[in-house]
Amino acid sequence: MSKNKLSTLSRVLLILCAIILVASIFVPLWRIELSAPQYPEGLILLLYPNKIGGDVDAINGLNHYIGMQTLHTENFIEFTVLPYILAGFALLFLVTAIIKSRKMSLISFIAFVIFGIVSLIDFYRWNYNYGHNLDPSAAIKVPGMSYSPPVLGYKQLLNFGAYSIPDIGGILVLIVALILAFVIFKEYGIHRFLRKKRTAAVLIAFLVLPFLSCVSDSAQPVRLNQDECEKCRMTIVDPKFDTQIITARGRCLKFDDLSCLIRHLKEKESTKAKKIYVSDYLKEDHFIEAEKAFYIRGGEVKSPMNANIAAFESREEAEEAARQLNAEIISWEDIDF
Repeated sequence: MSKNKLSTLSRVLLILCAIILVASIFVPLWRIELSAPQYPEGLILLLYPNKIGGDVDAINGLNHYIGMQTLHTENFIEFTVLPYILAGFALLFLVTAIIKSRKMSLISFIAFVIFGIVSLIDFYRWNYNYGHNLDPSAAIKVPGMSYSPPVLGYKQLLNFGAYSIPDIGGILVLIVALILAFVIFKEYGIHRFLRKKRTAAVLIAFLVLPFLSCVSDSAQPVRLNQDECEKCRMTIVDPKFDTQIITARGRCLKFDDLSCLIRHLKEKESTKAKKIYVSDYLKEDHFIEAEKAFYIRGGEVKSPMNANIAAFESREEAEEAARQLNAEIISWEDIDF
């Protein structure tokens, strides 16, 4: 077979990419989920290639109060051109498979990657304008506050949690990108280059780390006298006792007392905790992983919701505080509400 011709496997994979892209035109590409106490079931914004779907009317009603622009499909040129772009790439992949051109496969891959980068930049620009260009006469105004949803991952917007992730169509597009990358690796022998372990490790890190940085499981700052407890809905006022859960999906749930956090986990079995953090009793704005902290309970320790448990980073600090506050030393396993 000529060096300039695609292998049979690569041609089959390109035809598969064309079919997947056509399918992606008819399903949502992206979704933004909004959760708040007044909407226990949440609100969902679905971004199809040709329209906006989901709870659009409800979200537009909320946007009116804070001065955000209302969402209408006809206001975005992207929904007009995107189906044709996806169909055009599908046709390009199909033609490349038919004419068996390796060079055309490389051009197709590069063009598709550029399309993905431009799409993400456009999505970021759209989110930024959407959350920053606010009506100055809006009923609710918070100085310095913007409402841009995240491009990927979780972000707190006042009392709403916004979670932005690819939907079925976005996953299909990602699958196409991975298949194309495999075709190029195979056809151009890049896998032989990657046999050098150091080169492979550097390249993998370069590709993977930007995506890992989008999702953080670190504790988040607490805005005293503003943030509410996820369980009791009381405003968080005491930095010595507030706690947090970072869910498996990257959402941060804040609590004003350890008792509220424990009760939430018991009552909301659907909450999958990736990390649990407790405040250091001695250091403001310093959080400790719950299982690594040392605890005292009772005596003169008084917390907002009467758990009366304080956390410390070291055993020595906990023992000293226990003597001064007439409290007992306990472990994480002893805590149960």
